[in-house]
Amino acid sequence: MLPAATSCRTSMCISPNPDQQNILLRSAKPKTLLQKHPLYETTHTNVSFQFKEKILCLEIMGVDSGRALAVNPALHTASLHAIHDIVTFLQSKGIHLKDLGRIFGMCPTVLTSDIKSDLAPVFNFLSHDLRVSDLNFRKVINKCPRLLVSSVRDQLKPALFYLQRLGFTDLHALAYRDPILLVSSVEKTLIPKLNYFVSLGFSKSDAMEMVLRCPALFTFSIENNFKPKLEYFIEVMQGELGELKVFPQYFAFSLENRIKPRHMEVVRCGVKVGLPMMLKATDEEFRELLMRK
Repeated sequence: MLPAATSCRTSMCISPNPDQQNILLRSAKPKTLLQKHPLYETTHTNVSFQFKEKILCLEIMGVDSGRALAVNPALHTASLHAIHDIVTFLQSKGIHLKDLGRIFGMCPTVLTSDIKSDLAPVFNFLSHDLRVSDLNFRKVINKCPRLLVSSVRDQLKPALFYLQRLGFTDLHALAYRDPILLVSSVEKTLIPKLNYFVSLGFSKSDAMEMVLRCPALFTFSIENNFKPKLEYFIEVMQGELGELKVFPQYFAFSLENRIKPRHMEVVRCGVKVGLPMMLKATDEEFRELLMRK
């Protein structure tokens, strides 16, 4: 059997689709089968069988090979053996086969990462710095696949240190609920967003309290979220900044689908409703609230 075909058969253990896997494993002439696969019917004849084989293996895993190759050019020259080693390593850390399509789809560069210098340090960070047990690696990685493509030294540890200085002392929450904060740039994302609230007139301690109460503030856009919602709150709702200090979750609600409709209904009914109650209530609770008022 051709070495390339053997490599592909070995890699087929990573296929999330048993039917596709069995077809490939039963094939006496995998090259012929590969050529008949609809994915390659219009492929240029100059493309090597090994490259086609690699693309097919990626597609069987559930990865958009076209996007992966565009985002990660190094994948063009990566061998199936190297990709298989990445998959095997992730499996050894508890990542399931069915998770790989989404993980590689979101972060194609994982496919050409160095296990020793890139991936292993991430799991050491999860274990030693965030106190994540080996059994829960999968839960954290699935929550935020970008952890796998973040430098521990240059990204994860500096972010953790900064967040802890702000008061994020709950490692469990950071690992399982808000790991996105750890892959956010301290200089380009976290500090500018905190400073934005200070620029509005909040004290530094008030701004820190707001992000501690609603960590998602660090994930919202200043231009597309904070500014239009703040403008509506101040100019239309005639709100005061003190209300946002108490309820920073205001910025987590949709302006068009939640804030404006609820506010207009409150105005129409001529009632006074607190910001948390107006936005957090379900539609049924909101209607009952207006009726009681």
